[in-house]
Amino acid sequence: MRLGLISGYSGAQMGLPMDTILEAERVGFDSMWTAEAYGSDAVTPLAWIGALTKKIRLGTAIMQMPARTPAATAMTAMTLDALSGGRFILGIGPSGPQVVEGWHGVPYGKPLQRTREYIEIVRTILAREVPLEHHGKEFDIPYTGPGASGLGKPLKSILHGRVDIPIYTASISPKGIALAAEIADGVIPAWMNPERWDIYDAPLKDGFAKTGCKKSLENFDVAPFVSCVMGSDLEGCRMPVKWMLALYIGGMGARAKNFYNDYAKRLGYEEAAVKIQDLYLAGKKAEAMAMVPDKLVDEVALVGSRERIADRLKAWKASPVKTMLIGTGDINAVRALAEICF
Repeated sequence: MRLGLISGYSGAQMGLPMDTILEAERVGFDSMWTAEAYGSDAVTPLAWIGALTKKIRLGTAIMQMPARTPAATAMTAMTLDALSGGRFILGIGPSGPQVVEGWHGVPYGKPLQRTREYIEIVRTILAREVPLEHHGKEFDIPYTGPGASGLGKPLKSILHGRVDIPIYTASISPKGIALAAEIADGVIPAWMNPERWDIYDAPLKDGFAKTGCKKSLENFDVAPFVSCVMGSDLEGCRMPVKWMLALYIGGMGARAKNFYNDYAKRLGYEEAAVKIQDLYLAGKKAEAMAMVPDKLVDEVALVGSRERIADRLKAWKASPVKTMLIGTGDINAVRALAEICF
């Protein structure tokens, strides 16, 4: 089992838990991941971390595709990878319509089609076999649409980057998981129950089949976010996870378009998902959090005493999951997980 550590994105003030990050590297964590929403970005903190570490791999979970052109993302990936000695992992995702249109000011469009073209363009840039030219439904390079000067020309990257920089996509929908299996090197679910592998099995097999059997779980990574809160007060440890789940299931998206709410229903919590969303959208956030089932928290997160966490890790180790991206700010939890897993 490989472990990654997630630093997430900032609150009102920017900061990084460097003591915990450095300890994660020391005790054998495989990777370190940053995130972005509509505050701090994922790239700048990762560059900072890369300069202060030596061997831990550096991933973005995730860089929002609508925030950057595919070429800008490829440039960033090649630059960070070169400066870090080949440690970079490119994690990208579509974000949601509220952020895409409300923050970035671009159409949400068709995220699956955008993902397919985006990765194709990035890989073309990394390969440097031909000048970049792509005329698809989402991207037109060189641009030929309204306002074009007509002077655009296909280009190759000046920088010779690593061709095989791993590309992961964030997804929890069946179609998104299948697409990741087809065109990416890994998928990053927001959370998952390792005992409900059936939710992933069919979409992954569908995606692998489209590659002509060139891909399988042997060369594809399922790397879910897994919150870890260690302590003697079990209910107290569950509370931060309940807050996160209430936010995502209840408020991360509109009532009719919330991917996390749909995902909770597929995990078997349809009634709870409806109630959580109703309460959250009504402004009753504390009540929504109280509606998050203890069972759901226990299934998707690692909470409670060290012994309880060690027991729950048995289910993860028995599953096909090879990488767990751990969300914790507790340096003692980082040490305990390394001792249990390694």
